[in-house]
Amino acid sequence: MRLVLDTNVVLSARLSRHGASNALLQVVGDDRICMLASVPLFVEYEAVLTRPEQLIAMHTTAREVSKFLDALAGMIEPVRLHYLWRPQLGDVADEMVLETAINGRAEAIVTFNQRHFEPAVRFGVDVMSPAETMRRLT
Repeated sequence: MRLVLDTNVVLSARLSRHGASNALLQVVGDDRICMLASVPLFVEYEAVLTRPEQLIAMHTTAREVSKFLDALAGMIEPVRLHYLWRPQLGDVADEMVLETAINGRAEAIVTFNQRHFEPAVRFGVDVMSPAETMRRLT
């Protein structure tokens, strides 16, 4: 399954070892999931995960987050953004997630903000929660 994970899912996985977000990251790189990310999306992962308030909430350091992101980068399939599809969504910050999904031929966007990505279905991209994604994998 080719997936794009919204930043809120990656953050949730780092905030708690329990739950579907963390379980989903645990299976990235195995035969069932191909995680896709573009450079702008990956930069957003880094920007959000290294915010001081997030470091405190995760009980970690910027150095540890950097190690995590380095490992994650080795497991994702990079997506080059050939076409920009803006504007499609109500939140400009979400556009890079949709563009990554379209350009990467993703089957789904995994997010907690499913309503934000409703237009994705016009491009043949499902929008699912982490829990729904894990149910589909089992």
